[in-house]
Amino acid sequence: MDALDIARWQFGITTVYHFLLVPLTLGLGPAVAIMQTMWVRTGNERYLRMTKFWGKLFLINFILGVATGLVQEFQFGMAWSQYSRFVGDVFGAPLAMEGLLAFFFESTFLGLWIFGWNRLPKRVHLATLWIAIAGSWISAFFIIVANSWMQHPVGVELVDGRPVMNDIFAVLTNNTAILAYTHTIFGSLGVGGGFLIGIAWYHLWQRRKDGIDTVDAQKRVVVGEARAIPGRDKTDHSVWIRSLRIGAVVAIIGFAGVAFTGDLQGKLMFQQQPMKMAAAEAACETGTSFSVLAIGDVGATHNCDDVIPVIQIPGLLSFLATGNFTTDVKGVKDLLPEYQAKFGTTIPDTAAYGAQAGQAIQYVPVMQVTYWGFRLMIGFGALAALAAVVALWLTRRGTVPASRGLMRLAVFGILAPFGANAAGWVFTEMGRQPFVVAPNPTGVDGVFMFTQAAVSPGVSLGELLFSIITLTLVYGALLVVEVRLLVKYARAGVAGVMPELAHTHDEDTDGTSGTPGSGSRGDVLAFAY
Repeated sequence: MDALDIARWQFGITTVYHFLLVPLTLGLGPAVAIMQTMWVRTGNERYLRMTKFWGKLFLINFILGVATGLVQEFQFGMAWSQYSRFVGDVFGAPLAMEGLLAFFFESTFLGLWIFGWNRLPKRVHLATLWIAIAGSWISAFFIIVANSWMQHPVGVELVDGRPVMNDIFAVLTNNTAILAYTHTIFGSLGVGGGFLIGIAWYHLWQRRKDGIDTVDAQKRVVVGEARAIPGRDKTDHSVWIRSLRIGAVVAIIGFAGVAFTGDLQGKLMFQQQPMKMAAAEAACETGTSFSVLAIGDVGATHNCDDVIPVIQIPGLLSFLATGNFTTDVKGVKDLLPEYQAKFGTTIPDTAAYGAQAGQAIQYVPVMQVTYWGFRLMIGFGALAALAAVVALWLTRRGTVPASRGLMRLAVFGILAPFGANAAGWVFTEMGRQPFVVAPNPTGVDGVFMFTQAAVSPGVSLGELLFSIITLTLVYGALLVVEVRLLVKYARAGVAGVMPELAHTHDEDTDGTSGTPGSGSRGDVLAFAY
């Protein structure tokens, strides 16, 4: 193992961890904004409670997301300085837009939302949340624009061996970026919807377990209330059933969008990165069949010698790649000599590649990662979509079944859309190898970069080992903090974020009159409300 391997592991670990938090921020934020909008329009306390509860979880995740995201840009200068020099003239614009424009709106207006409860007019306060959510979506767009340029470089000219941007509009409207962005947003909605379903299911089940809610002879819910328990009234039931059903609808919309944009992405992949497409299907031979399952040594040696398709669907691979069922899709064995003829068989013997110069280039990605990553992405996504449909059906009578097993499935089901998102990004990034900037088949010749040339030449193996161990430990500690906070407030329910529910609306703990949403000094995160 050398410095390059450690640098890749470090970037992979920190990036995948960070992206576990990003889709929840992007997917849960709009749901919270819609809930507050309904409260402002109707004055119904149900929507205020929903806004407070889900808003607390949104803030916890957002704060940890910012903390873990800061490391990403520092890594460009620390471990990937050569890469930064190569792409700097292109990445400067979208990353500056993300930091100076999008993140400014995101952080500033979210701060106004946090501290503006009962200080700003209701509609102004609501507007701050919508602007913050819009900022987070715009921020994601600029980041994906930068990433997509690595997948499909456009809008540049080659000057002294480096790409220099000459068309910002082409970079911002890159077809790879547009599809990757919409795919990511729909995937994030799936994550947010699954999050709503799992936690709301738990609270509806808890109400049944405690005997607060029952069902009649027609299996319809009979909503009760436990006056001795703060917040466990009839409004509490409506909070969870409405949250669950909103979550299910959001998740279904999200996964439908993921399927549509994913199909379009597959067709772009066939045009722009045919080797990634072939590796994703373990398609060693040119043909039309989609491999549902293959066995053998799938990619351990970057070749197809031991890959044996077990289940294939004729014509499906052609449809995914081209939209028809008859066009042959080139396999690995036919693509490999084309790549070798165009880009060489060994790493160029130049100073940029250092000790890597002269080594054989492996143009076939690790098929164990691309093949199974693609299937895990689809599998987890389909599972989460099915769970959303089932949740809508099972709650049609106003509550959830009393089964503890189903409750646990619903809670653990929160992880499925997270798994789909993570697997999709691992597939996307690993499938691009051996390029850190993949060549554009119809772009400017020479605008590509092998990963071996991207790592910082002055960083030692020991320094990278120290940083990866340190970052992994820090990220592990942050994960514990995030999970504990989310679990704590998720289990506490609405009363955990609105302690005023423990008192009468006529008199709060300090003797002053209380109103829904007035907050309490005893709340750990009271500043947020």
